[in-house]
Formats: sequence, C-alpha cells, structure tokens
Amino acid sequence: MPRTDILKRNVWLDSMNIVEKNISDADTLELYGVKVPSRLLLGTARYPSPAIMCEAVKASQAGIVTVSLRRETVRGTAGQSFLDLISDLGVRVLPNTAGCHTAKEAITTALMARELFETKWIKLEVIANTDTLQPDLFGLIEAARELSAQGFHVLPYTTEDLSAAERLLACGCRVLMPWGSPIGSGRGLINHYSLVTMRNYFPDIPLIIDAGVGVPSHACRAMEMGFDAVLLNTAVARAGDPVAMARAFAKAIEAGRMSFHAGQMEQQDMASPSTPVAGTPFFDLGKT
Repeated sequence: MPRTDILKRNVWLDSMNIVEKNISDADTLELYGVKVPSRLLLGTARYPSPAIMCEAVKASQAGIVTVSLRRETVRGTAGQSFLDLISDLGVRVLPNTAGCHTAKEAITTALMARELFETKWIKLEVIANTDTLQPDLFGLIEAARELSAQGFHVLPYTTEDLSAAERLLACGCRVLMPWGSPIGSGRGLINHYSLVTMRNYFPDIPLIIDAGVGVPSHACRAMEMGFDAVLLNTAVARAGDPVAMARAFAKAIEAGRMSFHAGQMEQQDMASPSTPVAGTPFFDLGKT
C-alpha cells in the first residue's frame, strides 16, 4: 500500500477512535448518581471455583457484581473469605436478597447486608414461588417502600408490569430491573412486546434486564432495544469456559449499545433491493 494511502487510512482510523471515545464518554450509565463503568452486571454464584469466578469478572469488565448475604462465609483461595476475593477485584458490590419469599424476610436481609458490605445499595428480590422464581410484586413493593424510607438505593427485580413499575418508582426506586425470562432458564427475552412497551413508557428511567439471559445474542438484543444494562449470572458461571463467555458477553453488550445509537433500519414485510434498479443497463434478451 502506498505511503499516502497508509497515512490516509491511519487518519481515518484515528478519527473513528475519537468518535467512539466521545460516544463512550457521553454515554455513561449512571445509577443513583454514581457513574458505572460497564453496562454488564455480573453475578458471583455457581462458578466451578472462586478463582474462575474472579477471572470471569475481570474478563467481563463488569463494574458491579451481585453477592448473596449467605455466601460471604464461603472460603476462597489461600484462606481468603469470599468478601475479600470480591474486594480485591475493585468492583462495586451489590448485595441481593435472593431466596427471600416475604417482604419482612427481604427487609431483614437487606439490613444485614448493609452492615456486612457497608453499602446502602441493594438488589431487592421477593420471590413468589419456587417453580418460576417470579417476583412477588405485592411483597416487592412493600419491601421497596420500607427500604427506600430507610435510605437504601433499591434496585428491584420485577416483571414488565407497568402498574407495578409505577408503584416501585413512587416508593423511591430510581432503577427498575425487569426479567427477560425466569431466572436461570436461559430463554432470553420471551416477552419482547412488553419489554419494548416498558422501555417506551419509561424513557428516562434506567432499565436493566435481569434474569433469563442465556447467550450473548440475548444481551445484544436487549441493548439494541434501548435497555441500559444487563445483569446475568448462570449464562457465564455454567458455561464450558466461563472466562471466555464473560468476554463474549462484554463484546455483545458493547455491540448492542453501538447498534442502538447507530439507528437501526426499519423492518419491512416485503423485499427491498439493496442495489437500486434506476440507472442500471437493460438488455433485450429476446434479440440476438
């Protein structure tokens, strides 16, 4: 390649890098007044080992990891506690109330988590039943109201129900975390229409897809739909190679967000030629 062409190419690449950097700088996720460095939130359960969990978190570049209160007692490597392992990663800890089936149980767990992890952030879960792990919206709203009154920054795991979402916001929640599909199912975004409706109904509220994401394309699709972030656990933890899968999810979320900003083409029911017919030569094949 001639030197002039190489220089032109390098100038073009530099300009593209500047554009991407400017988009990235202006497109920072903010939750409860805190700028979060990544739109991927990662869980810390079900990994083959604590060491693999740590490597997966690093590969994902996640800025927030969720932890369950009962898992703090699990020993890590070289005698480290689980909390020590997480602290060494340099990420924000988001305790959750996983496994709680009543508002009272969730509130008690949140209060204990605040003392142990020294944070007022809480991912609030109140589960309706053990078969679907669907949120109990009545208990969720009750717990969110109480915890918000006590100064917690509540991130509620909810459904795409708009009336429940409005009540959670009225309770003081400034973030909503609708499920994509049941926890650990890997089914992806099964209620596409309802999720799009929710995104359009709350254009200024951070919405994080939580639960059911199974493969990177699910996460990419959520970002293309305009959701602000994705929280997942099982899809990485139970993958054949959790570290490689964590890296794949990071790239998928980045690609989905870029696609959202780029402006996607409108879908059509009929074919539309990508090569225009106007201006092309026509031949009369019936004559020789």
